[in-house]
Amino acid sequence: MSQPEPPRDPGETETPGMLDQHGQQEMIQRIGREIVHSLPPGWQEVSVRYRAVGSYRELAAELIAPNGTGIPVAMTSRVGELFAELRHGMYQPQRGTWVSATYRLSRPASYSVDFNGDHNPAWEQEPPHTEFAAELSRYPRATHNIPGWLAERAGLSTPGAATSPEQLHRADVFDGTDAVGRPVTNRGALPPEDRDRVLEYLERAPVVLAARGYDSDRLDPYGKAAVPMTFHTDGSWIWPGAVGYYLRTHELAPQPELVEHIREREFQLPYVDDEARELAVSVITAEQNR
Repeated sequence: MSQPEPPRDPGETETPGMLDQHGQQEMIQRIGREIVHSLPPGWQEVSVRYRAVGSYRELAAELIAPNGTGIPVAMTSRVGELFAELRHGMYQPQRGTWVSATYRLSRPASYSVDFNGDHNPAWEQEPPHTEFAAELSRYPRATHNIPGWLAERAGLSTPGAATSPEQLHRADVFDGTDAVGRPVTNRGALPPEDRDRVLEYLERAPVVLAARGYDSDRLDPYGKAAVPMTFHTDGSWIWPGAVGYYLRTHELAPQPELVEHIREREFQLPYVDDEARELAVSVITAEQNR
C-alpha cells in the first residue's frame, strides 16, 4: 500500500547530517515502535519500504504470511515522518543520503534495516524529474558520488567529458606485436590493492558498442574464444572490453596512462551522458572504417 503524500519536511528546519551513530540507532528503534503500533494483533513478520527523492516520498508495508505471501497493511503517517527525519539526519557531506530503506520486523524482537543510496529504487510511481534535481540541491554529492540514474534524471551532463574526437583517449590492449604477430607488452603488474578497483571501473563503465560472440584469447595457448567484443567509455577514455578481460584472466595491467586516469578519479565512475556515449561511438566506428 503506497502512501506518497509527504510528511513534515525536516529539511527546512534542521541541518542535514546531525544524527550520530547513537542518534541513528535511537531513531531506528523509534521507527520500529511506531511500526508495531500500526500492526494488527497476531502479526508475526512485516516489511516496510520507504523511498524518497527531493520532497517526493513513498511508504509501503506488507505483513509476511508463513507461506511468504505479502499482505498490504497501512502505516501511520508518523512512520513516514520518522523515516524522513532519519534520512535527513544520515546525510553525509559529499556522499549524500540514502534514497530507500527496507525495515523488517519479526516477533518477538528481531529487526533489520537496509539502506540504499546508490541504486534507483523500484518506485511505485516515477517521481517528477524536478525532484531528482531537488535531491542534489538539498543533499549535495561530490560528482563521483552521483549515480548515473540520479545524474540523468537531474539533468546533469558528464563532468570533464571530451567534446571532440581529438580529446578522447583510446586505450590499446597490448603494446604491439613481435615479428610473428604475438602480442607484446611492457607493463608492470598492478598493486594488489588497486587491481580489483581498476577492474571494477573498467567493467562497470557503459558499453557503447558491442558485437555478438567472442574474440580469441591471444594469451591462451589454445586461443579459446572468450574475449568480449565490446567498447566502454567514461567520457574521457575509450577502451575495448578486452582490457578488462586480460586483467581479470591474465593479470595484464591496462596501459599506465589509463590506470593513472582511473586513480585520479579515485576509482569512481562518473555519469556518462548520451552526448559522451555518442561521441565515443563515432570515434570507434570511424577507426573501424579506416
